Amino acid sequence: MPLTHDTSFLETMPANVAIQFHDRVEQSADLEAFRYPVGESWESVTWRQAGEKVSALAAGLLSLGLENEQRVGIASGTRYEWILADLAIMCAGGATTTVYPTTNSEDTSYILGDAECRVVFAEDDTQVAKIKEHRNELPHVSKVVTFEGTTDGDWIISMDDLAELGSAYLAEHPDVIKEKAASIAPDQLATLIYTSGTTGRPKGVRLQHKSWVYEGEAIKAQNILHEDDLQFLWLPMAHSFGKVLLSTQMACGFATAIDGRVEKIVDNLGVVKPTFMGAAPRIFEKAHGRIVTMTAAEGGAKEKIFKQAFKVGLEVDRLKREGKSIPLPLKLQHGLFDKLVFSKVRDRFGGRVRFFISGAAALNRDIAEWFHAAGILILEGYGLTETSAGSFVNHPEDYRFGTVGPAVPGTQVKLGDNDEIMVKGPGVMDGYHNRPEETAATLTDDGWLRTGDKGSLDSDGYLTITGRIKELFKTSGGKYVAPPAIESKFKAICPYASQFMVFGDERQFCVALITLDPDAIAGWAEENGVSGDYAAIVKSDQCREMVAGYVEELNSRLNRWETIKKWELLDHDLTVESGELTPSMKVKRNVVQDNHKELIDSFYA
Repeated sequence: MPLTHDTSFLETMPANVAIQFHDRVEQSADLEAFRYPVGESWESVTWRQAGEKVSALAAGLLSLGLENEQRVGIASGTRYEWILADLAIMCAGGATTTVYPTTNSEDTSYILGDAECRVVFAEDDTQVAKIKEHRNELPHVSKVVTFEGTTDGDWIISMDDLAELGSAYLAEHPDVIKEKAASIAPDQLATLIYTSGTTGRPKGVRLQHKSWVYEGEAIKAQNILHEDDLQFLWLPMAHSFGKVLLSTQMACGFATAIDGRVEKIVDNLGVVKPTFMGAAPRIFEKAHGRIVTMTAAEGGAKEKIFKQAFKVGLEVDRLKREGKSIPLPLKLQHGLFDKLVFSKVRDRFGGRVRFFISGAAALNRDIAEWFHAAGILILEGYGLTETSAGSFVNHPEDYRFGTVGPAVPGTQVKLGDNDEIMVKGPGVMDGYHNRPEETAATLTDDGWLRTGDKGSLDSDGYLTITGRIKELFKTSGGKYVAPPAIESKFKAICPYASQFMVFGDERQFCVALITLDPDAIAGWAEENGVSGDYAAIVKSDQCREMVAGYVEELNSRLNRWETIKKWELLDHDLTVESGELTPSMKVKRNVVQDNHKELIDSFYA
């Protein structure tokens, strides 16, 4: 039976994010709140120091005339200043509007204009330039506050300039921050997150103060995270997954080390030594692929020991899950392999990780079990931007691989038509900004959110995601195929895979477009005497032969109608810049399909 959780916290939750933050500052004043990189070292700030900075910035926004629910944009990568800006906006009664730093200038202008942003925090000159370029279309933007860009002393000011304005305002209105916090209603707009979507213009999801407070308090109620934990945060704060971890931090009181540079994740984990981290499955796929290929490159006895270690580790895990005893010889082998192999894998992630949380896309079960065999627990969760991120999560003491866990306390779930997952609870959005028809199509009159995802619930309420309703297709033979399930299987089998996209709607068989991880395949090429850039490597006979072997292995694990009859390696990996990935690293399937229509059609010629 799953753990049961008390929902009495729903009656005693702080009324809004401002009060939640101020309460945490008071409770944990001298404890570490945040840590961020400065050059090669890390600087630490206490809750009291963060609180003082946020209050000055919030007062600065009030001095600029910001009113309740008026939007303030943040166009920046993940960094300490992002969090200060976000908290300041919400403590001033405004609503944060998020913009990914990779968003092009046209979409940046659309988001800031649609939200009618009054002020915009811009990371650097690159982000400032996007706003300047469309200044005439943004009549509401009265001030741009830059983290590290060039100021002009008028329209563009620095964070320090804003804090100075705030300090002067606080001197005249000493109680303004407390008064503002007391005046914010639970259902007041706190955040407008524009979902990148796979088609059309981004939609603004309206999330209230009570939703973010609830998300953090629901995790606290499950006793998963505590004050002595240390989070490493690299996720895009423009995405709800990053934002929900900030709410969780305020509820639980742990410290967070922040650095949004994806290429520095592994290095940072070794230095920071966190106890937990949230990540998208792609991070785990890459880490798995890197460890496997590095060991294969060493070959010989090391590779044999590595393979045997995971064989033993997976077997021990299986016996434990089935409640069976572990034979002594197997136990002794496991102890030896833990010292020789598994401890080294854990050390790559800092050696102190209690668990990782995986969200934003489906995690392949084989990869979750592989990490668990090495003593690293990945808890899969599920939610949407429309549900303030976390609606389901596995618990460290009660988890089931292949599921996203039970609903978090206070959230209800049911399966609608076609097994569509439907969610109801305090985390559910207020609606889409300026889009009443789309809001009505997504929210039922009695408050249930249609997720668009298909799933199944077991007798204990653990949810398994079986696919995105729109992504399921039927072959011309009448058989249903769920591409994401096949795609994640291939990534677990092939350590060089980056993307594997399955097509075959109303066709007689399934086909695939494949991209490889540029770093992993460059290493493979060097070992196998293949020269040239990425495009040359994937065209080589050796590379095609290697990939063909993995496709064959995949097909041996699929139903006959799911097998991949034809496939092709693309001459480039998908990127956010090419428009084929969303900023949260999801494949824009329609874009990829349109870009490679002729190639896909040729498979059936």
